[in-house]
Amino acid sequence: MLEQVILITLVMGFLISVLLSPITIPFLRRLKFGQSIREEGPKSHQKKSGTPTMGGVMIIISIIITTIAMTGKFSQLGVEMYLLLFVTVGYGLLGFLDDFIKVVMKRNLGLTSRQKLLGQVIIAVIFYLVFTQYGFQKTISIPGTELSIDLGWGYVVLVIFMLVGGSNAVNLTDGLDGLLSGTAAIAFGAFAVLAWSQSQYDVAIFSVAVVGAVLGFLVFNAHPAKVFMGDTGSLALGGAIVTVAILTKLEILLVLIGGVFVIETLSVIIQVISYKTTGKRVFKMSPLHHHYELVGWSEWRVVVTFWTIGLVFAVLGIYIEVWL
Repeated sequence: MLEQVILITLVMGFLISVLLSPITIPFLRRLKFGQSIREEGPKSHQKKSGTPTMGGVMIIISIIITTIAMTGKFSQLGVEMYLLLFVTVGYGLLGFLDDFIKVVMKRNLGLTSRQKLLGQVIIAVIFYLVFTQYGFQKTISIPGTELSIDLGWGYVVLVIFMLVGGSNAVNLTDGLDGLLSGTAAIAFGAFAVLAWSQSQYDVAIFSVAVVGAVLGFLVFNAHPAKVFMGDTGSLALGGAIVTVAILTKLEILLVLIGGVFVIETLSVIIQVISYKTTGKRVFKMSPLHHHYELVGWSEWRVVVTFWTIGLVFAVLGIYIEVWL
């Protein structure tokens, strides 16, 4: 029974994304919701200018419909599912506002850093308040052991740091056709397996719904992309994967399973620190995927390489938690 629910969830999430695409992409194109390409980015990306963005709306709609429909068939919607949907939709709306300002109001940077940070923190705080109200443990587990650490009030700091940092890390990864769609599918797939192993079936269903949704989106987002997810999708996915990690008490393991997102973020941090302190750049361009483009790799080669690395990280994460 459970296996059938998981399979149907995957197929349903995939089909909804695929079926929404022929409707949504022309609609975004008619509204002229086209992506503006930064002039300082790789020159090869200039030809992508005008490609419809904000396609993350399709992913979010697919996730909402699929999770509610399948969880309703299997059991009553629990607080875990409400928390997952709240963070996903909340960060998605924040990303939508950022995208809207970029493409409609013609401000290429969208929301200011302070505005975006404030929105991210508010959503994180609301999540934490509900999380604690329902008696969830303020502990973090040590991967591969039975040990856990109670952080007490320090847990709110961790939650805010994870949600803000995680959503931005995933957002940074969304720079090449299909890169984030593929790495997100792999990471959520790993968490689906781990949630299932913990008998957290609502979280597993949600994670599988995300896998189906992003794979359906990938059909139109693979190189050459016909649509971009924009911050609407990337911030939503970032918030969602952090929430999954928190609910499954795998906060530390998220660093490994989401290793690609961590590496991308570190490359930006290293680049900024190096340039500000020495005036030299470590990479030709950050985030890291652009560096490999500029050393001569094709976009598809970079994407497949990062997918492979993400898969290795995901398998290692499952091994450590389930079999170690």
